[in-house]
Amino acid sequence: MYPTGGISASIYANRLRAEGMGSNEQAVHFANQDYEALKQQCLESGCLFEDPCFPAEPPSLGFKELAPYSSKTRDVEWMRPTELADDPQFIVGGATRTDICQGALGDCWLLAAIASLTLNEKLLHRVVPHGQSFQDDYAGIFHFQFWQFGEWVDIVIDDRLPVKDGELMFVHSAEGNEFWSALLEKAYAKLNGSYEALSGGSTTEGFEDFTGGVSEMYELRRAPKDLYRIIGKALDRGSLLGCSIDITSAFDMEAVTFKKLVKGHAYSVTGLKEVYFQGQMERLIRVRNPWGQVEWTGAWSDNSPEWDEIDPSEREDLHLKMEDGEFWMSFNEFKRQFSRIEICNLTPDALSEDSLSHWNTMKFYGTWRRGSTAGGCRNHPNTFWINPQYKITLLEEDDDPEDDEVACSFLVALMQKDRRRYRRQGQDMHTIGFALYEYRGCQNVHLKKNFFLSHSSCARSETFINLREVSTRLRLPPGEYLVVPSTFEPGKEADFVLRVFTEKQSETEYSQISHYCITFHCKVYSTLALLIESTDGFSMESCRTMVNLMDKDGSARLGLVEFQILWNKIRKWLVIFREFDLDKSGAMSSYEMRLAVEAAGFKLNNRLNQVLVARYADNEMIDFDNFICCLVKLETMFRSFQQLDRDGSGTAEMTLTEVSCV
Repeated sequence: MYPTGGISASIYANRLRAEGMGSNEQAVHFANQDYEALKQQCLESGCLFEDPCFPAEPPSLGFKELAPYSSKTRDVEWMRPTELADDPQFIVGGATRTDICQGALGDCWLLAAIASLTLNEKLLHRVVPHGQSFQDDYAGIFHFQFWQFGEWVDIVIDDRLPVKDGELMFVHSAEGNEFWSALLEKAYAKLNGSYEALSGGSTTEGFEDFTGGVSEMYELRRAPKDLYRIIGKALDRGSLLGCSIDITSAFDMEAVTFKKLVKGHAYSVTGLKEVYFQGQMERLIRVRNPWGQVEWTGAWSDNSPEWDEIDPSEREDLHLKMEDGEFWMSFNEFKRQFSRIEICNLTPDALSEDSLSHWNTMKFYGTWRRGSTAGGCRNHPNTFWINPQYKITLLEEDDDPEDDEVACSFLVALMQKDRRRYRRQGQDMHTIGFALYEYRGCQNVHLKKNFFLSHSSCARSETFINLREVSTRLRLPPGEYLVVPSTFEPGKEADFVLRVFTEKQSETEYSQISHYCITFHCKVYSTLALLIESTDGFSMESCRTMVNLMDKDGSARLGLVEFQILWNKIRKWLVIFREFDLDKSGAMSSYEMRLAVEAAGFKLNNRLNQVLVARYADNEMIDFDNFICCLVKLETMFRSFQQLDRDGSGTAEMTLTEVSCV
């Protein structure tokens, strides 16, 4: 993975992405583990691979129900397929949806996605690379590739699988000696921190991690009239589809209805068909339960009388393609019985029309941080404005001769990162969403509170919801718009990826201010008496920092003129501090600090504001002493940069000595 460490790490990661790192052809090595190098080491040493990053130990199973020493993990052994079967195979007769049978883990959402993946061999082999086996150059090591938050990641695992009472605990194949699906599940568990982290989720999450596509969801009670056509086109394109039935209480979870449908359970949609029945065409849909059993028993189920009334050759053809856990039902009955269908488009093409054009795709990586960029939704007007802001310029309207409206189609998808990994610490998905505002104005401007108090949003996500991703398809007139992604409540921290898909030409940008742009307000209002009333004095660290700012000759002392200049700065900054210390407590909140820093003449982007809060705030409060330290440091850095940026290009080269003096 990319190195961590603030701004420099972000720049490094962006540079690698620009060079193609993170594409399916150049997947990022998870935990810096190189599959080929590790496999070669094992072959040369004659030892089977043992993964130190996801060891065959209790913590890899889970943290709550699957915690070490819990009843469900007692007597668990970790065994290799070579110990479980006489003739273990990676894949037997091709990967099919019967290879995915659920075990003692609530990850049916994931298994439904895997089942759909097997319907597209090309996509399957992006996730499950060719050339892996238990025969040729076997070294106990396998690898898989997943799309994660904008980039492809290669995951290495050993083949030690959790076994209880001689049986695999989790996903397994109907073929007793086939292990690709169990190993795939283990790789995904490693990616998310543990097996238990996979419990519960949305099928679209698995869809996107297997394809890098973008998902949409349709509530079947409010489904568009052409939903059958939409599903048909999606299946023809190899898109992945899942469906589920809502639960009304915890008691409903995996409850079985009268006709054997399971509530709160993830199914995959695998086919559509129209048949001639009782004098008219009947629309059918094929659905699969990843359990491999418990099937619909209503009309058009496996042994229902409806099959006796259609052409025998057609009946035989449809039944030959059936698998265990798979069943047909009428499309109208499907809409009545199920609550929603989820579609993952492998490319963000419009499903609502027959356009052959592909959408343009833009990705932005952002963060919500308490005190600087986590402002919450519009219900919190005092802090909403501090959320990251992204500007979209829609330049061309859609080509649709049947539509009189001049509008641009686009899709906004907001995804929060790595939340499953935090489940071990008792955290989970935040409730997220976004709003759009029409905005025509200067570029690189982060809009403030007053703008959002006086302007209503022109579009928004359909809901704020605690899913990994929220996406909404929109149509707006050509123009300039601002996208503001947020959590529902302020102060919720997370990293996120914002993806924007537009049918036609567009431009996007992150609203930020250049690091080196400074404006000085030189008015001085304060007096010495005012200074004495407002502060208990400066700490030794603050004094050193201020001396360093004005020490031009490196003597560590200030002359009379230098002291006068410094004193005027302090008086000016005190006025600003008092202005934004609204409750006169002697300290500012992190939100007030952001405004105060800007009033002092420093226009910063969100990343720099995050750094300042982290360094100078104490429990999100900044006293006068720390405020002065912050401004002195900023002025020193900006002044040094301007001196080196002689041609005003926005870049500068610095020697080690020059860096040390900043």
